[in-house]
Amino acid sequence: MTIELTILMPCLNEAETLATCIQKAHRGAKKNDLKNYEILIADNGSTDGSQAITEAEGARLIHVEEKGYGAALRGGIQEAKGTFIIMGDADDSYDWEDVAPFLSKLRTGVELVMGTRMKGKILPGAMPPLHRWLGNPVLTWLGNLLFSTRTSDFHCGMRGFRRDAIVKLNLQTSGMEFATEMVAKAGQFGLAIDEVPITLYPDGRTRKPHLRTWRDGWRHLTFMLAISPNWVFLYPGLSILLLGLAGILLTLGAPFSIGSVTLDVHTLLVSGLLSIIGVQLITFWVITRFYSTQMGILPPNTIADMITRGNILNTGILAGFLLILSGIIPLIISISQWAQVDFGPLNYEVTLRLLIPTLTLVTIGIHLLLSSFVIGLMKLGKKII
Repeated sequence: MTIELTILMPCLNEAETLATCIQKAHRGAKKNDLKNYEILIADNGSTDGSQAITEAEGARLIHVEEKGYGAALRGGIQEAKGTFIIMGDADDSYDWEDVAPFLSKLRTGVELVMGTRMKGKILPGAMPPLHRWLGNPVLTWLGNLLFSTRTSDFHCGMRGFRRDAIVKLNLQTSGMEFATEMVAKAGQFGLAIDEVPITLYPDGRTRKPHLRTWRDGWRHLTFMLAISPNWVFLYPGLSILLLGLAGILLTLGAPFSIGSVTLDVHTLLVSGLLSIIGVQLITFWVITRFYSTQMGILPPNTIADMITRGNILNTGILAGFLLILSGIIPLIISISQWAQVDFGPLNYEVTLRLLIPTLTLVTIGIHLLLSSFVIGLMKLGKKII
């Protein structure tokens, strides 16, 4: 018999509330006349008897040896038999009797249905004020910006999804950032996402929750940036490069004045450095996109694919060599000018206008040459594998 729905709960010493959650999940399934469902508890090494409670309450138990919230959920998703999965914590903070809105949207073709506490209800004591008014809104805004999603509660732990759609995302994190990875990749890979309001209840346990505000908030933030190479490398790189090139063009031949402000060789020096940094960021973006695509972390990118297609090693070496050569020639001219004054004092306003662009071209050329070797090695590794 095909199982339509798996109700999945990760578990690490949840004996106080586990039975209640499983009983509510059974009642929720019966309310929806679900006969082909399962309740799956992914145990992550409990020592408080949670395993026995699971079996006594008619749920299926699996053991996940790898530690972590994400590891437990990944193990549960792999073992789930249902076409759809609704996941959530086993701390009695979610209403497991109210699964109907999730299931209804999943049946219409939505691939990820997020619960939203912000559009639902948050009962007194259910969420710390810092999470409710600062942490969650800021991270939700940032997540929507980075991953083109339109959620109102990016980190809600109760959500439903098509099992096959989420498996294809190749989720890899083992900690609390797993919840972020799921939504982020769903947005990046273009999954159909919707949300339903839910009610958040106070934690039913007497012990402290596993979540640590600042530690886990920082992990979520850094992970979101780590899988956003466009925002971390490409967009800043392009902006910095354009700013640097503009400064070079304005001050290369002579000082440039804007009202009472005069841009001279100091601006030219800063512009050269900005140009180098911009090129570095863009090449880091190419390397990151190439690696993440090959590893299945991010979807393919047309521009990055075009750059790395073919023999990138030869092309990059040639481009780097030409830039180095174009910089060495003016460098030789600068040295000859210095020799003409018996290597004595120089007119820095004149010589720096030639020397700064020269060193900029040489540095960028060396960077492109070495970066091409890195990408070429990565492509070689792909062929060997």
